Amino acid sequence: MICGGLLLGLCIRASAKEPDFIQTKRLAEAGDADAQFKVGLMYAKGEEVPRDEAEAVKWFRMAADQQHPLGQNGLGVMYSNGDGVKQDRIEAAKWFRKAGEQGYAFAQFNLGLMYEKGLGLKKDEAEAAKWYRQAADQDIDQAQYNLGVMYDNGTGVPTDDATAVKWYRRSAEQGYAPAQSNLGVMYDHGEGVPQDLAEAYAWFSLAAESDDVGRKNLDSLRQRIAPDDQRRALQRAKQLRQEIEVRMTEARKKARGK
Repeated sequence: MICGGLLLGLCIRASAKEPDFIQTKRLAEAGDADAQFKVGLMYAKGEEVPRDEAEAVKWFRMAADQQHPLGQNGLGVMYSNGDGVKQDRIEAAKWFRKAGEQGYAFAQFNLGLMYEKGLGLKKDEAEAAKWYRQAADQDIDQAQYNLGVMYDNGTGVPTDDATAVKWYRRSAEQGYAPAQSNLGVMYDHGEGVPQDLAEAYAWFSLAAESDDVGRKNLDSLRQRIAPDDQRRALQRAKQLRQEIEVRMTEARKKARGK
């Protein structure tokens, strides 16, 4: 199953550093595109100012008109969701493409989702896979998961269990629960990897912490796994959890440094 609905999939991301509104707006009014994007984001999220989607659209557009990829992506989100502007997914796809062609990973994911769902564009699963791959190569966990699903199902790409495992693993190692669950399924069934019920149980255990499908998979495997394998799996889950926490902590530090 491809990740989430459109609202969950579309992303606006800024620096982890929270800017001061008055100072940032002063820079935005002077024509600074990065500041224009940040002001738009504050209005979109209601941070430091009352939420005002029409103002968000205005500032995102100013940034987007200066070829600012985050502004273009933000404007695309607003058009896709119909926030502060009449919903227009053709227009949304246009802005996602502009940002995606500049290499902005979240816009690449969003454009892939538009192609995969046929929203504002003719449905084209091969194009969806192409854009997901570009985002996945930049470590967007949902793109990695969606690309794994496409290789798992042979949608837009040839069926390739080993490649599906590769992308599920990269997403799962970032803590994305649906990918952890699907990676567990691959180990459970021996698809793309040698069958290993303990490894499957470990990944299901992690997924079960936040994912209903992961919980169901864990309950199912619990009835079939040998006690020794279960004990080994719990130790493995603990190790994986620690590795993921370290990786996520490093990623947050890197983001704060931008």
